[in-house]
Parts: sequence; structure tokens; C-alpha cells
Amino acid sequence: MKPAKVAALAASMTFAAAAAHAEFGSTLRTVQERGALSCTGHNGTYLGMAEIDDQGNWKGFDIDLCRAMAAAVFGTHEGHLNIQSTSWEQRWPSLQSGELDVVIKASGWTMSRDTDLALQFSRPYIMAAISYAAHTELGAGSIMDLDGGTLCVQSGTTTERMATDHAAAMGYSLEVVPFDSTAAAKAAFLSRRCDVYVEWDLQLAVMRMTEAEDPASITILPDVLAAEPVAIVMRQGDDQWVDLANWVLSILIQAEEAGVTSANVDEMRANPPTPAVATMLGATPGVGTRLGLSDDWAYNVIREVGNYDEIWERNLGSGSPYGLARGVNGLIRDGGIMYSLKMD
Repeated sequence: MKPAKVAALAASMTFAAAAAHAEFGSTLRTVQERGALSCTGHNGTYLGMAEIDDQGNWKGFDIDLCRAMAAAVFGTHEGHLNIQSTSWEQRWPSLQSGELDVVIKASGWTMSRDTDLALQFSRPYIMAAISYAAHTELGAGSIMDLDGGTLCVQSGTTTERMATDHAAAMGYSLEVVPFDSTAAAKAAFLSRRCDVYVEWDLQLAVMRMTEAEDPASITILPDVLAAEPVAIVMRQGDDQWVDLANWVLSILIQAEEAGVTSANVDEMRANPPTPAVATMLGATPGVGTRLGLSDDWAYNVIREVGNYDEIWERNLGSGSPYGLARGVNGLIRDGGIMYSLKMD
């Protein structure tokens, strides 16, 4: 066979294999046949993201995303969602073995996980902003106001390096007070041995609410030293399943942008204010077949869990004990990084 014909045949076979692979969607079919989505739920102690209330019910940002994916597939998460209590070490083996269909567990997107562990990641649903907490009595509105102050930190950690790099870049200085563990560094800060403490802003908000004698005595400064992308994690090789996760996340943000909430979604679907909302909520046919879902999949997601802002405020923000501001996780129009994808 001539080289040109061989190349053409190879290309056609590759295209056919890729098309068949995209159509296959084995994870979605497995979930539908089983009748439930198996989603990780941490171990119930990651406050704000996944916790268990006094009645034994799961709640949290990650739990709501599990519910959103189940609602997209089945129309409701009720009776169709299995929250698996999984350790940090066991999450990847459980995913790779098929025990879990998806990992939604405050998991950072890193190159080693993406390549060495044969995992695939959705678009980030939270940027874990590394920030400072300071004692409110110091009156600081920014870390620049505490130039020359003291920092409690576990020595040899990435957070110590982030603080050092940020100080060098921004032109301020902090005297590092090192500790052997994060717990020791945090305890020292809470006992006022240092002016500031550095951590993911969510963890700072939880610390402020659950460990400080007076939550008002601690202020989370607006400075962002760095941010880690937190994403939904899936097995590599099922692009349709990755697409579904990405579009569930996008629809939560699009709904916020369009003012569609769990309270008004029925009205919006009956009388869509724009063609984009009509498409999003399935009033215009065809949007579901692209993902192997019903046309009302996005409507069901919003009806069940609300839009992105509702999920944030309920679990992390003003409606939660933690009072964490959106910050970098706000919409682009509000100075954040969150944006939706077009559905046309």
C-alpha cells in the first residue's frame, strides 16, 4: 500500500475510533443503569465543603455539586445519589476501580495527578485563595499595613514559600515565626504570638468561626498570595463524562449571570426573558441530546441546588457560619474569575 493511502487509512481509523469513543460515554451509561451516582463526600469533617449535620445529613459546597450532577442525570438527586465517605488517600484508588463515578473533594488540579495517575479534571469550580488572617485589633486593611509584623507558619511548607515570595514581590517584610506543624502555628496565632497567619481563605474562615474565642477578633485580609484550582476529578478516557461535569459547572455560573435562581426557575422557564435562558432551561429543544441527557437537565440542576451564588452563600458565605466573601471566585463582571460558556 502506498504511503499516502496508509496515512489516509490511519487517519480515517483514528477519526472513527475517536468518534466511537466520544459516543461511548461508558460512565454515564453505567450511572444511568445503576440508577445512582456514586460521589465522594470526604469524611464529613471538611467544614463548608462536606460536613454532616446533627441529623446525619450531608451538606456543603462539594455535596451540592454531587447533587447537581445527580440532578442533571436523573432529574433529581433524591434517591439517585450515593455519598461515599472516602479518605484523602483512598479517593484515587476508589475512582480508578469504579467504586466512585466522580471525585468532588476539594481536590487541586496538578500536573502529576493529571498525567501520572490517569485522571481528568473539570474546569475549576473554586480557586483556593491563599490569604492572611490578622488580629482585627491591629486595624489592617491589607498586609501592607502590617509591614514588619510577625507571621506564624509551619516551616518548610508551600504556604511559607508563598508568603515569602509575595512579600518580596510586593515590597513588604514579615518576621517568620516557624513551627513544626500547622496546628502549632495556628494555635500560636490564636494566642496572639504573631500578627498574621497564612492558609486557604476557607480554612481561615472556619478557624475564625470554630476556634477563635471571638470570631470578630480575626480579619481575613483581601490580599491573595496564590490560588490553587480546585476541580471535579474523573477517570481519564471518557470525554463525554468530563463534558457533562464541565457543563453542570458552567450552567451554575450562567444561571447566576442571568439572574436565574431556585426560587424563580419555574417562572423563567415558562417565560424566558432571553433566548439564552430559553436554551439553558430546555424551553428550546435540543440542548440535552448533546450530552445524552433530557432537555430539562439544567432546569433540574438549578431547581435542586440553585445557581453558583446560592451554593456559595448557603455553604461558605453569608448564609453559613463562615461568612466567607466570594473574592477571586466572584463573577468576572464583579472582578472575579468565574464565567460561563455559551450553549449555542
